[in-house]
Amino acid sequence: MPSSPAAEAARRRTFAIISHPDAGKTTLTEHLLLTGGAIRAAGAVRARGEQRRTTSDWMKIERERGISVSASVMTFDHDGLMFNLLDTPGHEDFSEDTYRTLTAADAAVMVLDAAKGIEPQTLKLFEVCRLRDIPIVTFINKMDREAQDPFALLDEIGSKLALDPAPLYWPAGSGNRFKGVLDLRRQRFLPFHRNPAERPGPVAFNSNAVVQFLDPDEQGELEEGAMLVTEASKPFDPESFLEGHMTPVFFGSALRHFGVDELLEGLGAYAPPPKPVAARRAGQATHVAPGDPEVTGFVFKVQANIDPGHRDRIAFLRLTSGRFTRGMKLKVENTHRQLSVNSPMLFFAADRELAEEAYAGDVIGIPNHGILRVGDSLSETGTLRFAGLPNFAPEILRRVRVTDPLKAKHLKRALEGLAEEGVTQLFRPEIGADFIVGAVGQLQFEVMADRLETEYGLDVVFESAPYAEARWLTGARADLEDFAGKHRMAMAADIDAAPVFLAKSAWEIGYVTERFPNVTFERTKERA
Repeated sequence: MPSSPAAEAARRRTFAIISHPDAGKTTLTEHLLLTGGAIRAAGAVRARGEQRRTTSDWMKIERERGISVSASVMTFDHDGLMFNLLDTPGHEDFSEDTYRTLTAADAAVMVLDAAKGIEPQTLKLFEVCRLRDIPIVTFINKMDREAQDPFALLDEIGSKLALDPAPLYWPAGSGNRFKGVLDLRRQRFLPFHRNPAERPGPVAFNSNAVVQFLDPDEQGELEEGAMLVTEASKPFDPESFLEGHMTPVFFGSALRHFGVDELLEGLGAYAPPPKPVAARRAGQATHVAPGDPEVTGFVFKVQANIDPGHRDRIAFLRLTSGRFTRGMKLKVENTHRQLSVNSPMLFFAADRELAEEAYAGDVIGIPNHGILRVGDSLSETGTLRFAGLPNFAPEILRRVRVTDPLKAKHLKRALEGLAEEGVTQLFRPEIGADFIVGAVGQLQFEVMADRLETEYGLDVVFESAPYAEARWLTGARADLEDFAGKHRMAMAADIDAAPVFLAKSAWEIGYVTERFPNVTFERTKERA
C-alpha cells in the first residue's frame, strides 16, 4: 500500500546549495551524492576524461570552464529520507536562475571558503534566501588548506548576515595542522586523514584514544576553543533555525570527503520537510498543504536540449501536494490546457528515469513542446494559482543579429525558446526589426551565443544597443497609451506582449517617472 501524501512529504528534504564561485560547491554536491549512494566516484570538475566530468555540470560551456551556469536537480534516497538537491549556478551573472531555483527549495546549504569567508556573491545569494525566509545551513569548506581563525569566520556570519552562528562541530587547526573536528553535541573527536579510505572512526574526546591524533598542546587548544565557542555562541535551537535567525555551522573539506556525512546527517535531522504554500483559488487567498489530496505544483525552470540528440524541452515541476502518479492529467491554470503526464522524470543531473510516483517536495521533469513556461501553476482542477516567479529588469541590453540573414526566422524562434527558459529576456521594439536581449551579466551572452550555435546552428553577433535600462509599464490603459504615443521609439514588447520602456539612462527613467505619475515603471514582473 502506498503511504499517505502527508507521510511521504514528511520524508522529503528539498535543498539548494549556494556559494561564491570557487568555494567548492560543485565538489560538495558530488560528495553529497557519493554519501547518498547516488554515484560511485566523484569526478573532478576539470578532469580530462569526458567520462569523469562533474555529474551536475552537463552543459558544454560548464565543462570547459569548470563552473556551474545552469541549475540541476538531483534526487537520492539516504537513511530513510528522500533528498532533492537543487544545484544552483555558482556564477553571479545567473542570479535570476538561482532565485527561481530557490523558490523550489525548503532549505539552503551556504558553502564558505575557510580562507575567504563571506564573498560578494555569497552575500547576494544570501539576500535572496532572506527574501524567501529560507533556513540556511553553513558548511565551512577547505579546512585542509590555510584558513581564517574560526572565531573570525563566525563573527563575519553574525555581522554580515545578521544570523546567529551555532557551530555543531569545532575544528582542530587548519591547513597542514588540520587534525579533524570535535562533535560538540556528543563530545566525539572525528580524526582527519587526507585519504578517506584510511580515515579512522570517531573516538570519545575525553578518552586516551585521542592522543593518537592530537598532541597535548593541540588537545588543550581544541578544548579551550570548544569551551570558548560554547560559552560565546547561542546553543543551536532548531526553531530559531527554521525561522531563519540561526545557522548550524559545519566544518570540513568536500574534496577530501571530510565533514560531508555529518552535513547530510544534519540536513536530514534539521532541514524542514515541505511546508504549506500560499496560493489563490478562484481569486481567493488559500494555502496548499503537502498532505492535501489534490496534486498541485509550479514550474520553476524550463530547460531545453538536456539531450542534444533530441530536441527536448523539459519543465521542472516542484510538487506542493498530493500523490502524483505517472499518466495523471494536470491542468495549466493560466491557459486551461490539460496535460497527460505520461513520461515524468526524476533527475540525476543529465541522467533521468521515469517517475512512477512523486510527492510534495519532489521535483519531476515534464517533457513538453512549449506548452509549459516558468511560473506556470499546475493542478488536477486547474483552478489553483501560486505566486508567479519574478523577472528582474536586465542590467545589460544588447542588439542581436544572425550573420546569415536567411536564418532570421530561426533566430526569432530560438530567442523565444531561450527567453521561455529564463536564460535571457527578449524585447521586440515597436519600431525596427532588431531583437533586444537583456541579461544580468556578460557571461549570459556567452552562454546564449554558445547555445544558439550548438543547439540551433545559428552564428550570432551581439552589438551595443542605444538603451541602458528596461522597465515594465503598468497603469490605466489610457495613461499607458498616452505614454506610448509620446515615446514610440523607445517602446517594446516582451515575450508575453507586455509593454516595456527602453530608456537610454537611469536619469531618463527618473525624468519620465516625474512626468507621468499615473504610469508605474516596474523593475520586476511576475512570470505566469
